[in-house]
Amino acid sequence: MDLTDSASEAFARRVLRWHRRHGRHDLPWQRERTPYRVWISEIMLQQTRVETAIPYYERFLAAFPEVGTLAAATEDRVLHLWSGLGYYARARNLHRAARIVVEKHGGRFPEAFDAVLALPGVGRSTAGAILSLALGQRHPILDGNVKRVLARHFAVAGWPGRSAVSKRLWALSDRLTPTEAVADYNQAMMDLGATLCTRARPRCGRCPLRKSCRAAAAGAVERYPAPRPRRILPEKRVQMLVVRDSKGRVLLEKRPPAGVWGGLWSLPELQPDQEPCAWCREHLALEVRDEGALAERRHGFSHFLLHIQPRLLRLKNPATGVLDGRRTLWYKPDQSHRGLAAPVAALLRELFKEDPP
Repeated sequence: MDLTDSASEAFARRVLRWHRRHGRHDLPWQRERTPYRVWISEIMLQQTRVETAIPYYERFLAAFPEVGTLAAATEDRVLHLWSGLGYYARARNLHRAARIVVEKHGGRFPEAFDAVLALPGVGRSTAGAILSLALGQRHPILDGNVKRVLARHFAVAGWPGRSAVSKRLWALSDRLTPTEAVADYNQAMMDLGATLCTRARPRCGRCPLRKSCRAAAAGAVERYPAPRPRRILPEKRVQMLVVRDSKGRVLLEKRPPAGVWGGLWSLPELQPDQEPCAWCREHLALEVRDEGALAERRHGFSHFLLHIQPRLLRLKNPATGVLDGRRTLWYKPDQSHRGLAAPVAALLRELFKEDPP
């Protein structure tokens, strides 16, 4: 990397000029750029496309207009509003971070980089985005879109997840980030990657950087950035028990706070070789009748593939087992403020549509 000051300035000028005419200027979190609002949007946009995040963002802000209301909310309420957005650790970290802001910062979202970086779920790029977009502070960013633009423009070989590649991309981002109009520049770089310099079928003919892009000049745009090395995902199989009572309600359990679907409500889960009726008798003190299996379904995680075998069970008599209301509940669709694991929510929608209580 051998960038002169004039080359860096020319790069930023071209990006800013394009952004003024073609960038995104009316996203919900741009209408009132406070650190709190930008923070919520940046966390939602991790692993999520803008068009998917917008309705979730609007509902979230309507429920939690400032950090104090988010801190005061129950985890169930937060996870309920996040349900379907995936990567639920983001929601749990938002909730934890809001409480830290109230306890340690008097309810005012911090404006110092190190303090923002210390919040759960906030990394270097997210902290830089929050403070640059909301307050105009000069911080480089390196989200997935920016990585792609820089890797192509400078033909940076290798997967960005590797330390040496990441280090080079961060150095480029820092060198190119201007001292003025930082909010517009960082937004422009994200927009450029999201709308033109896309992962597949990039629209190079419209790109303001095409004349200096090394990957474009070599006819190798789709070679950069290099993909994550392929790996075979392990597979896991479980049974999920759909235990229904005489009122048509379904038994749910709250999952532990850590791990897959942490803190969400789910169906009781057991191994494929366990017998469901005996399990209910032993663990829940419930007598149930096995009504058969539903079609198997799959759910993909970033690190494994889950095969789910739902099993329909009917309560024989009124529940006599000792159920802990904090960890178990009888669910009906009209109940609100329950964060449900995505495949469980889909299964419940099917069940209650076909067999209304």
